[in-house]
Amino acid sequence: MDLNAKIYVAGHRGLVGSAIVRQLRAAGHRHLLLRTHAELDLTDAHATADFFERERPDYVFLAAARVGGILANRDFPADFVRDNLLIQTNAIHQAWRVGVQRLLFLGSSCIYPRLAPQPMRETDLLTGPLEPTNRPYALAKIAGVEMCWSYNRQHGTRFLAAMPTNLYGPGDNYDPHGSHVIPALLRKFHEARVAGLPSVSVWGSGTPRREFMYSDDMAAACVFLMNLPDATFATLLGSDTAHIDRFEPPLINIGVGHDITIRDLAETVRRVVGFEGEIVYDPTQPDGTPRKLMDVSRLRALGFEARTPLEDGLRAALAASGLVGAATVN
Repeated sequence: MDLNAKIYVAGHRGLVGSAIVRQLRAAGHRHLLLRTHAELDLTDAHATADFFERERPDYVFLAAARVGGILANRDFPADFVRDNLLIQTNAIHQAWRVGVQRLLFLGSSCIYPRLAPQPMRETDLLTGPLEPTNRPYALAKIAGVEMCWSYNRQHGTRFLAAMPTNLYGPGDNYDPHGSHVIPALLRKFHEARVAGLPSVSVWGSGTPRREFMYSDDMAAACVFLMNLPDATFATLLGSDTAHIDRFEPPLINIGVGHDITIRDLAETVRRVVGFEGEIVYDPTQPDGTPRKLMDVSRLRALGFEARTPLEDGLRAALAASGLVGAATVN
């Protein structure tokens, strides 16, 4: 990507988008197109069309989405499927219409089957039932992958879907109703430490395994992918299964390639926060998918590997969280 190229980062205030903006600015990109939700509602087809027609970006990072943890997905399934379908449909279509050179569509590892072989490969897409607790969100993201694939095949676009593993870092959502596991645990343990509570309750059994990636590592991978040479980038854009007998979606996993149990994660967060009380697991609450480990061999073969150890990333996330007293944690 030329440093003078017009780059639209959709969802630039979120965990993913803000990290991508940091990476682009650090690399010297000078012409970033950034719009808040109040300035541009991507669920509005007319507003989205007007924006793309007026600005005509060269590259698009599509990180805008309605996101949340198990609780939010359980309580607002219609909102999750509707808003995500609208956002990606409008943005992908307009990106084609105005001739965007490359688009990176950001999804989630939840697109893979609940009981997919571990680690999960890109070709495991659509091979089994999804995790019920976030199925509406996952189906919307799968539709986004299919949109990229279909536009590439019909219109010759260069749209790639990237599926990050579980992310955390600056800009994360610490709302108790909508947060994912790491910000939820950071907040719980921090508030328990401040209040002097004897214990913290953690959802589920603690046995599920999860992979976690610091958001700035994820963003570095996204920028790396968008800067690949044309010939290399073209190999990632999928194949038409009507012409060859292979299932190759325009999809690449972004992750660290190893995972830990929720129990080990909780112990690590407790250590980072400095909470000295007990951890109590609540098996009446859902565990979610038993394991979600990404196969990142495709990304590593291209020359990228994550660098931030989990404990270092947790300390950085806590310091940037805005939680009261976070900056005083050792």
